[in-house]
Amino acid sequence: MNMLRYEYTTTLLLLFLFCPMVLSLLSQNQTNTMTTLSNLLSIPGWNITIQSNPCTWKGVTCDLTNSSVIMIDVSKNQLSSIPDGFISACGKIESLKLLNFSGNVLSGFLPPFHGFPELETLDMSFNNLSGNISMQLDGMVSLKSLDLSYNNFIGKIPTKLGSSMVLEELVLSNNSFQGTIPDQILSYKNLTMIDFKSNNLSGSIPLDIGNLSRLKTLSLSSNSLGGKIPMSLVNITTLVRFAANLNSFTGAIPLGITKFLSYLDLSYNDLSGSIPEGLLSPSQIVLVDLSNNMLKGPVPRNISPSLVRLRLGENFLTGEVPSGTCGEAGHGLTYMELEKNNLTGLIPPGLSSCKKLALLNLADNQLTGALPPELGNLSNLQVLKLQMNKLNGTIPIQISQLQQLSTLNLSLNSLHGPIPSEMSNSLVLLDLQGNNLNGSIPSSIGNLGKLMEVQLGENKLSGDIPKMPLNLQIALNLSSNQFSGAIPSSFADLVNLEILDLSNNSFSGEIPPSLTKMVALTQLQLSNNHLSGVLPAFGSYVKVDIGGNNVRNSSNVSPDNCPRTKEKGKSVVAAVLIAIAAAIFLVGMVTLLVVLISRHYCKVNDERVQSSEGENLDLPQVLQSNLLTPNGIHRSNIDLSKAMEAVAETSNVTLKTKFSTYYKAVMPSGSIYFAKKLNWCDKVFPVSSLDKFGKELDALAKLNNSNVMIPLGYIVSTNNAYTLYEFLSNGSLFDILHGSMENSLDWASRYSIAVGVAQGMSFLHGFSSGPILLLDLSSKSIMLKSLKEPLVGDIEHYKLIDPSKSTGSFSAVAGSVGYIPPEYAYTMRVTMAGNVYSFGVILLELLTGRPAVTEGTELVKWVLRNSRNHDIILDLNVSRTSQAVRNQMLAILEIALVCVSSSSDTRPKMKTVLRMLLNAR
Repeated sequence: MNMLRYEYTTTLLLLFLFCPMVLSLLSQNQTNTMTTLSNLLSIPGWNITIQSNPCTWKGVTCDLTNSSVIMIDVSKNQLSSIPDGFISACGKIESLKLLNFSGNVLSGFLPPFHGFPELETLDMSFNNLSGNISMQLDGMVSLKSLDLSYNNFIGKIPTKLGSSMVLEELVLSNNSFQGTIPDQILSYKNLTMIDFKSNNLSGSIPLDIGNLSRLKTLSLSSNSLGGKIPMSLVNITTLVRFAANLNSFTGAIPLGITKFLSYLDLSYNDLSGSIPEGLLSPSQIVLVDLSNNMLKGPVPRNISPSLVRLRLGENFLTGEVPSGTCGEAGHGLTYMELEKNNLTGLIPPGLSSCKKLALLNLADNQLTGALPPELGNLSNLQVLKLQMNKLNGTIPIQISQLQQLSTLNLSLNSLHGPIPSEMSNSLVLLDLQGNNLNGSIPSSIGNLGKLMEVQLGENKLSGDIPKMPLNLQIALNLSSNQFSGAIPSSFADLVNLEILDLSNNSFSGEIPPSLTKMVALTQLQLSNNHLSGVLPAFGSYVKVDIGGNNVRNSSNVSPDNCPRTKEKGKSVVAAVLIAIAAAIFLVGMVTLLVVLISRHYCKVNDERVQSSEGENLDLPQVLQSNLLTPNGIHRSNIDLSKAMEAVAETSNVTLKTKFSTYYKAVMPSGSIYFAKKLNWCDKVFPVSSLDKFGKELDALAKLNNSNVMIPLGYIVSTNNAYTLYEFLSNGSLFDILHGSMENSLDWASRYSIAVGVAQGMSFLHGFSSGPILLLDLSSKSIMLKSLKEPLVGDIEHYKLIDPSKSTGSFSAVAGSVGYIPPEYAYTMRVTMAGNVYSFGVILLELLTGRPAVTEGTELVKWVLRNSRNHDIILDLNVSRTSQAVRNQMLAILEIALVCVSSSSDTRPKMKTVLRMLLNAR
């Protein structure tokens, strides 16, 4: 007992000696100041009466003795303004070293900062602050790190950033600063980071920038800078990263610029001359991106083992692909992109030594000869793009069987022979169109469970068409081949497929009525065959081309694409009873019921139970419903039971998108609303309870932006979920551009729509609590309030659908064909850059008047093939209006092409895109 008492006493003494923080408290002055701050801001947990020690408040950090406040972090608290007196009160805390206001919704001007003798870090990023910055920060004597990125500041780059000139990090990216880079910035000799990307800066880089001898990062991307790149940059021995892409720099690449660099990005400029031979050889170099310039000459042959990514695409490079690229063991080259140049000769078998290659893109060159079987040794290869060359010979089975290969694009070459009998189970895209391939499609293709797009058009294929993978979703293109006989009824099993192209073959007989069960189908191309009989009644949202056949249109009303039988209904009931019995002791019984039933309905293609003529079935049971809008008019007009009645009738369907079906719901008052059904299927939302479902929608209902569709209410039934929106009689952008009203939009309307969508997307991407992304941004998800006022729709999908829960391929929850960015095939995640790509496709639709997929070809690919002939690209109904209109359309075309860049890294942020659109006015 005495021993225990001794040990206990010793422990207490040690705590007193080495942990004085237990006893120490803030001074009365600092306590009073913190109390004042808590009264000024409504921060959860800031309450002196509940927690008497401010050092325990959320976001407040004190020193080791708890005697001084050293950090105040009020980020991501939905703060809309800084109360008067708050900043001056903070300035009285002499020990304060960090103040973080990032990720709020602050508006107005940047307040002046007086006092703050020890403040080293100030972060006001990701807000809506605006105005000029002049002297607000000049009185700060210890400021080392300043982050004002992602705001709306204008005017010139501020140069009064602390009287003691000790600044080390200056981050002003994603604002609207303009003018030149001031020479005064060079006076801050301690600078290690300069980030000015995504502004409106012009002029050139100061010639003496090399005097910043401690600089590690220089980011100038997405501006309007020009002139030559200063040679003085070569002398900064500490410089690790230099990014100046998306500008207008000219001249040659400075010799020796990569002597110390690890990352160099000069893509999307107007650089000319040849690539210096030693540019890729320094031992520390990791990434070099010189794509989209005007560079000539050969690709350097001496490539450092440390180089991971090499991007030289879209230049005028000549000569051969370097054969000894990865001569050394352990070479790190993972991404090699040399597309759209004038490279000639053979594909060197020596590339097989690049064991880490995950992406090889040599597309759109002048390469000849056969595909080297040695490429089959690239065991890590995921993407192989060799399209639009002059390759011949057969397809080596060693390549088609690469275990990790997800994209194989060999289209538009002169390959012959059969399709390899065995292919990688990892394939997501198989594009062999535009060759001379013959024989039949191997039956093993049906085993490729991840395959979502198959392009085999324009070959000489024949024979029986095997069963295709059930998860096929984007497109199956068998056009312009030699197939004959009946259209296989097995196509009806492809319930997720969006485009089926069987045109220009010799198919005969009737069109199988079972094809109407393909509920995701949007395009069915059957032209120029030998078909006969009556066209089955496809949904109004399916574009069917039967030209060049002897097929009659049916006058019958379109049936439900997938009627359920009573037997299936009984199986649903049985499944529900089993689920309830199994879950009787679980608190989440109702949630489990929802998930199980929705998944069961999904297995029968997410179709609605339809009664036979004269039979009345009960409406699905409503599990939960709620009005979200505070608007009194909407709350008095909306009758949720009437909405449920509306979705029971297929005649009320007005639009079908990838994940939604819109119904017209007329209320007792005569007011009309959209009742939008979420097409769950495999994409069922992964919420753990109905409460969370409601909370997600409630948060979205609080959004306020004139270019975003805001949910007004929701209904969850036993077999589906519905959201309520204002009814828009103009329909979708797709309807106006490509439907019965095509050619009705003048350029002023199209430009206004482009700007409106960009404003909505910028708002969603810049949301303070984190970006709201779009799973399916397309012209069908853009609704029109008027012919000049767009609304971005389907915003709830990102919150309610979890791609990782999909048992199918990722594309099932990642957009519509033609809008899906190429990297989604292997990154498997939705991103802001991916949304920018989809927006770029919408811009191309507005410019060309063509849909995202035309005659089986994606619009992006069509535009790039015709990129040098603007008269073919631009919609003549609009561009010939005047020279001024044509010039503006060409300016917007440049923006669109940047948005649809094959590399996500080079796409600008939506905020930058919006600014570029406004500047093109």
